[in-house]
Amino acid sequence: MDVIIQSLGFKHSAELEGYINEKLEKLKPGDRIIRANVTLFQGPDRATPEDYCEIRLEVPGPDLFVKEHAASFEQSVDACVDILATQLKKAHDKQIDRKHRSDPNDILTDQLLADTDDEEKASYNNG
Repeated sequence: MDVIIQSLGFKHSAELEGYINEKLEKLKPGDRIIRANVTLFQGPDRATPEDYCEIRLEVPGPDLFVKEHAASFEQSVDACVDILATQLKKAHDKQIDRKHRSDPNDILTDQLLADTDDEEKASYNNG
């Protein structure tokens, strides 16, 4: 997985870059992640310091995107990675459901339900 880190308005440290890479490596390699684009920037109000992190994961199909803010960049990165892990799990479960949907028993059930709907429509139109 390629990791591209951008910091807007400041220069990020090597320690922060290592921390981000470490956190992103915890995402499962089986999720077929092509690239992670990480953007770090500080909030608009300097009186209340908030650090923002945006991560866009390029995966087959629609990209996954999350944006979080916290008191430090490390906390915002943690929050983003946790949300992305949940999104990846949901996408993986959805993909598994689609594969199992092609099971012949499901097709038969769908046909039976469609026949029942047709009968109900016919009785409604004739009645």
